[in-house]
Amino acid sequence: MTVLDAEVRTQVDFDTSPERYRHWTLTVDGEIATVTLRVDEDGGLVPGYELKMNSYDLGVDIELYDAVQRLRFEHPEVKAVVMTGGLERMFCAGANIRMLAQSSHAWKVNFCKFTNETRNGIEDATEHSGQTWIAALNGTAAGGGYELALACEEIVLIDDNSSTVSLPEVPLLGVLPGTGGLTRVVDKRRVRKDRADLFATKSEGYRGETAVQWGLVDATVPRNRFADEVQARAEARAARSDRPGGEGVALTPLERVESDDELGYRHVRATFDRGSRRVDVEITGPEEPPPADVAGVHDLGAGYWPLALARELDDLVLRLRTNEPELGTWVFRTRGDADLVAAYDEQLETEQDDWLVNEIRHYLKRTLKRLDVTSRSLMAVVEPGSCFVGLLAEVALACDRQYMLDGVYEDVDPDAEPATVRLTAANDGSYPMGNGLSRLASRFWGRDDDLAAARATTGQDLDARAAEEVGLVTLALDDIDFEDELRIATEERASLSPDALTGMEANHRFVGPETLETKIFGRLTAWQNWIFIRPNASGPEGALRRYGTGQRGSYEHGRV
Repeated sequence: MTVLDAEVRTQVDFDTSPERYRHWTLTVDGEIATVTLRVDEDGGLVPGYELKMNSYDLGVDIELYDAVQRLRFEHPEVKAVVMTGGLERMFCAGANIRMLAQSSHAWKVNFCKFTNETRNGIEDATEHSGQTWIAALNGTAAGGGYELALACEEIVLIDDNSSTVSLPEVPLLGVLPGTGGLTRVVDKRRVRKDRADLFATKSEGYRGETAVQWGLVDATVPRNRFADEVQARAEARAARSDRPGGEGVALTPLERVESDDELGYRHVRATFDRGSRRVDVEITGPEEPPPADVAGVHDLGAGYWPLALARELDDLVLRLRTNEPELGTWVFRTRGDADLVAAYDEQLETEQDDWLVNEIRHYLKRTLKRLDVTSRSLMAVVEPGSCFVGLLAEVALACDRQYMLDGVYEDVDPDAEPATVRLTAANDGSYPMGNGLSRLASRFWGRDDDLAAARATTGQDLDARAAEEVGLVTLALDDIDFEDELRIATEERASLSPDALTGMEANHRFVGPETLETKIFGRLTAWQNWIFIRPNASGPEGALRRYGTGQRGSYEHGRV
């Protein structure tokens, strides 16, 4: 079970929909949608705190993530999204401090990771879906509230002589802004580093013309012109969008079977081996060929195999990360017809100009990115009946190791077809990682000849020896050694320090160029991870613990 603190335990459910929202309101008016934050103070995910001043917890962000997804799939007519607050003179006070103070370390870090992914999703919608997000700050935006605004393309702050933007975590809490605030201020908003230093250490923040001149916001507007300015900006963004309109695709509720040792969907099934601290995940390929044309894709909607797969895998990753922290090794297998997978893979490539196919591709990209930043050991097993082709080959490439059976299981099915893997055009950039590279290019970073050799096999079915030779699998073993080697590998993994593994895996997965995204997930979350457990923040006299008591945190002043 997920532990929020020593007394409170909860299983987190990521299912929601607009009619069930407690904290957000989603309205659509033609080409412009508005998401309004008015947090239910008594609607915390668990007991022990009130969500005052539009502060948020994981439950609030789960609703926002759902809204981002539905706008992309269900509302192709929407070309601009306005995010605003529903309280007077308060946009959002950020993450709820009482919640953070009572939470376990693992909960805090996972909370920050999910909120980071949601904000990245907002930026992805602006960049790739023709849905530009605009933050209409009707009041103060502090900490995570300003970080919400930073995820938007434009920020408009009301000029009422009191509302400010601020990142008060360093001076007030002894921690860092947890969802990319420091990085977005300098890398995205391009605020000068000396001004960023002043900003991040001034707890009350800045407003008015100073906020505009420094680049913290795009405009500050008096109350009597605020709504008109926001509407004009939204209309201007909508006019420049190439989003086509038309009928959307309903994201119907997922069908899921849950028990103490299994979590299953139509195309994805996870079984838990709690004694070995392992999850075995099996992804099933499609049973039917893809529809003949893009109209058939729209007709199938949420039942179209790649979209159904993305939704199920996304939900599984979120639930395992949040609810099963002790299951530290995930072993991925696939089962199905490789040629059918390849046919869907090709359709996603050839029809990518269609708005729905485009959304599905980007959803698959974001789901695979969740795997990349998941603090679990990931292994892929390639055996007879597997269908690691194209977009499913991306799952294998996302893993830390790949084990492939050379031949067949002689004692089980000696007449089976030996396993193969197949790269397609999709593996060469359709689903980039946070570093901007394909998983193939990341695998062979700095080894251009090896990358070229792997690319040269595109479209070919590679058996175990060929896949090992070209570097697509870690080990190719016959059935005499295969199961023992896999058992030893998973047992060894379970015996190692989870903390050390998390650091090691994160270092190995992201190579090459550093981007805004890798800074947020690699640099920022690594530091935040450490700072959260320091006595200056979380000790009995730390700033995070003392916040709201009237006492300042008591610090050890030695630098480390």
